[in-house]
Amino acid sequence: MRALLSVSDKTGLVDFCKVLAANNVTMLSTGGTAKAIREAGLPVTDVSEFTGSPEVMDGRVKTLHPRVHGGILMRGTDSDLEQLKQLGGEPIDIVVVNLYPFSATVAKGAPFADCIENIDIGGPTMVRAAAKNHSRVTVVVEPSDYAEIAATLPAGPDEAMRAKLALKAFCHTATYDQAIAEWMQGQLGEGRTSVHTLKYGNNPQQKPASISGLISAQGPKPLPFDVVNGTPGYINLLDALNAWQLVRELSGVTGLPAAASFKHVSPAGAAVYAEIDDDMLEVYEAKGKELSKTCIAYLRSRQADPLCSFGDFVAVSEVVDVSTAQLLKIEVSDGIIAAGYEPEALAILKAKKGGKYIVLQADPAFEAPEMEERTVFGAKFKQRRALEPVSAETLSRVVTAKKELSDAAKRDLLVAQVAIKYTQSNSVGYAKDGQMVGVGAGQQSRVDCVKLAGRKVETWYLRQHPKVKAMKFKEGVKRQERINARVRYIEGDMTPTELTAWKAQFDEEPTPLTLSDKAEFMATLKGVSLASDAFFPFRDSIDVASAKGVEYLVAAGGSVADEEVIGAANEYGMTMAFSGLRLFHH
Repeated sequence: MRALLSVSDKTGLVDFCKVLAANNVTMLSTGGTAKAIREAGLPVTDVSEFTGSPEVMDGRVKTLHPRVHGGILMRGTDSDLEQLKQLGGEPIDIVVVNLYPFSATVAKGAPFADCIENIDIGGPTMVRAAAKNHSRVTVVVEPSDYAEIAATLPAGPDEAMRAKLALKAFCHTATYDQAIAEWMQGQLGEGRTSVHTLKYGNNPQQKPASISGLISAQGPKPLPFDVVNGTPGYINLLDALNAWQLVRELSGVTGLPAAASFKHVSPAGAAVYAEIDDDMLEVYEAKGKELSKTCIAYLRSRQADPLCSFGDFVAVSEVVDVSTAQLLKIEVSDGIIAAGYEPEALAILKAKKGGKYIVLQADPAFEAPEMEERTVFGAKFKQRRALEPVSAETLSRVVTAKKELSDAAKRDLLVAQVAIKYTQSNSVGYAKDGQMVGVGAGQQSRVDCVKLAGRKVETWYLRQHPKVKAMKFKEGVKRQERINARVRYIEGDMTPTELTAWKAQFDEEPTPLTLSDKAEFMATLKGVSLASDAFFPFRDSIDVASAKGVEYLVAAGGSVADEEVIGAANEYGMTMAFSGLRLFHH
């Protein structure tokens, strides 16, 4: 047998070569590998002697020769052997190669030219050739495999082992090429094809962190957005990408401007444009402001749950106009992604947070690949994307006795279903008047989701209670403080210390909002829609929803308890559709 050895990592090399020599394996080698073998007193032939061609161009060309690659790639046929003999070559049975330490060179911060010089050419070519011809050739890229291969000599590894070594070899060259491509993307990419370094990952200790477009056979793919202003963080971009998908799909299915307010990769709120009266504008502290349809969509999304929306990441399906930018100017928010920006609106947003407000411009034409993947704890997941859109068809299969769905109910069910599609599961969401009014995300129990989101519905609706609207704040109490104070008043579970501080915000202490006040007012809430990302496993979710004004529902269906759930909806006079589409999102 004949072995060709050329390794960057020389761990265990000499001991392995001693075994090869003891088993009468002829060794060919290059450069530093040949020197190490020779210094160990073992016989070795330089590749240049084997090929009859000297190493040239400072060692750039030494193994790229027909005698080398003919010896590796020849099959066990008389024809191949005859052609190899005509070349003056001999069969090569074992190829032991690992590659120049490109990643280590890059990690040292070496100049661009030095990094390029450390891109191995001959090594990957030999590895790939040997791996392709594994039916005859043994390819070794990891020193940890030396002992197992040595144990098979003098016969050598069987075909099954050679195939496994070939797989490892292709993984070796694939990760090597991937590292080079990603490094060059970082060095040479521009705009949306570049690698963006992030401040850190989920937490400050998670460094380094970055985002880049996918690497494809056609080159680096662009990101779905441009960074117009600010420096986005890891969670910012998770919020932005999920929120953009939500508003794009929601606008597409309703034909209306859509907006979302995201926190920690779930919507705190989402909405489409719908007419809004002065009473609600007063509740949202927006009365008298100039509000475009796009602005109203964001106002509604933000005001679904203003506590959770504090420090949100915003998504808007339309070009952001001045009135939307003026509203965002006064909100505590981390950033926005939108289809575009009017020049004056962009100037307003770029000045926010001392110039650090994150502004991303989405590419409305961008379409993600059908397959998506992620890595968790060293395991690579791959799945087909959730490509099925929420549409009118989602509501076509009404399973309750009551069949009627008004246009408003259809709109609200679609708003809720699209929003829940991009909410961390388990999830349900309540909607009314074109906006989410309660989102329950990430609960292990579906009825807990319904209860959690239902509490948010109560808070949203009770903000319209006359006692809440009549609260008289002292001058100087800030807007967010007023919002927080109203919510705590509605929740009514303040500690004595908290209550004292809370009272200090008012010129006139508000009269208590009693349980009977709440119950009486909640009884007036009607026409709410509820969407689930899967089926309802028991009727308890329907029972809870009935106390939150729910009259319309959409769920996947498919539970063994479907008939029980349908029966509960019928008892409450609800209209429920089964979509047949589960929308878990993680």
